[in-house]
Amino acid sequence: MKYMQFNKVNITLHSFLKASVAILSLLVCTVQAKSTAITNATVYTLASQGILEQATVIIDKGKITQVYASENTPENFDTDEIIDAKGRILTPGFIGSMNALGLVEVGAVARSRDSKDKKADITFDASLAFNPKSTLIAYTRKGGITSNIVAPHGGEDLFAGQSFAVDLSGEFNSVITKQNAVIVHLGAEKEGSRAQKLQALDYKLEDAQKALALKKTTKTKKDKDSKEPKRDELIINALLAGEKPLLAYANRATDLLALIALKQKYGIDLVLVGASDAVLITDEIVAANVPVILSSIDNLPSSFDSLHVSLGNMAVLIKAGVKVILAPKGESHNLNQLRFDAGIAIANGVPREDAFLALTANVADVFKLNSGRVAVGKNADLVLWSADPFELSSKVDSMWINGKPVSTRSRQDNLRDRYLKKSTMPKAYSK
Repeated sequence: MKYMQFNKVNITLHSFLKASVAILSLLVCTVQAKSTAITNATVYTLASQGILEQATVIIDKGKITQVYASENTPENFDTDEIIDAKGRILTPGFIGSMNALGLVEVGAVARSRDSKDKKADITFDASLAFNPKSTLIAYTRKGGITSNIVAPHGGEDLFAGQSFAVDLSGEFNSVITKQNAVIVHLGAEKEGSRAQKLQALDYKLEDAQKALALKKTTKTKKDKDSKEPKRDELIINALLAGEKPLLAYANRATDLLALIALKQKYGIDLVLVGASDAVLITDEIVAANVPVILSSIDNLPSSFDSLHVSLGNMAVLIKAGVKVILAPKGESHNLNQLRFDAGIAIANGVPREDAFLALTANVADVFKLNSGRVAVGKNADLVLWSADPFELSSKVDSMWINGKPVSTRSRQDNLRDRYLKKSTMPKAYSK
């Protein structure tokens, strides 16, 4: 009898704990579901509404639910809080791309580098090593960047692996999409010929295409019982089906033209990265509808493949009709300066709106992200600026990622406060 009574107590306690957890979960969800009205803002929607003065944006449950022009703004809002922007600029959060943020903490420390491996191939999924608690995440948010496309460097294989998308909330669930694009590095080689990799890429695609065609035409029992494709074969098949883009690093015009020929031959979704000579073949790039990811601050050749780099290249491409994405130089430590790169592009002929698009909507379109515009249904990744985002003296006043306020305070701020603190200890020390 005592044993049965003990079990009864256990069951009652279990039910109580279960109910308590459910209540706590409900409370947490309620807190997370906080709705916000951002009023009196100058909103750069980067969508059909254009730039709105004295506009109001409503965010709820992580999404943008309303965007009101001044003449359509209701008198009252049924939201949990109202933030008066006082005429300041509200933009979509900027999106970084083609860097190792979260994979490299200190470049000179081997054990903090997870962006490459000798054995890495097309299946390399570096998102498994992404560190959302990296000190560089908060530092990057200072530049108004709310999400990022992380690109591994790969290894000795033809393919460097696959990129992935993350938000910069710093939460452990911040990976948005894994394995969203395949990366290949082409061009000059220290040993051997550039032709080898171009030929190998062509053969990979051709062999996969033939295998798929054979599978469709063969209907024998033996074919039905055949083994499933290997992981690398599935990825190549996804390229051929247009389910993943091919991010191809190349600079020389002949390499770029060879890649465009592969796109036309196999119907792949191609994105050119680097593309120093793209200004020489703008007509071909536009005709093939190929986006280009490049840096706006390249003005000195780093190799014989990049003799045509110039501060004006981005403007030339945009004027020709190329969809351009602005990416930083380096791995990740200066990613927060991406907006300054955009400012340099504007100073060298890029229209202001196109500079915004190169940091937001264009990236979202290429990598299929539900962000990059201030529009109903988009993720509430927003930045409220103190002034013009492309001015050096401007800063982020407020930031939301998935509708939640996020701090821009970084390790650098903590160090500054620590060593400026009044102390009886010698300078550079703190109690």
